[in-house]
Amino acid sequence: MNPKRSRKPPDDAEYAAGGVVTRGSTSGPEVILVHRPRYGDWTLPKGKLKPGEAWEAAALREVLEETGYPARITGFAGPIVYRVDGRLKIVRFWTMQVDGETSFTPSKEVDAFEWLTPENARTRLSYADERHLLADVL
Repeated sequence: MNPKRSRKPPDDAEYAAGGVVTRGSTSGPEVILVHRPRYGDWTLPKGKLKPGEAWEAAALREVLEETGYPARITGFAGPIVYRVDGRLKIVRFWTMQVDGETSFTPSKEVDAFEWLTPENARTRLSYADERHLLADVL
């Protein structure tokens, strides 16, 4: 196998997982986005995998940590791959529905969240790859 054509990510790749979390409302489905003050951006909830952690478990943990909402996975949304400071970052997203009330507390990592219609969420998202993922899923 030609190493330049290998599909295996480099050993220094960073892995993360997250959720496209929805709930029903009187006006239709809504998607939750989180605001990260460090970057001044609006994103889907996501974060790094802990050593030995399964992708799905990491996605559920990150959604709970960043939004305060327990959620349940309803399907696989897809991956996003990009570079951060030259390192490959692979983020896998799952579709989720909220499964309870929020216990959100603002932090230095996430200081706010918003429920938005899919159209408004696509406008608010700071990154094109997340906008494309959201458009594909909803």
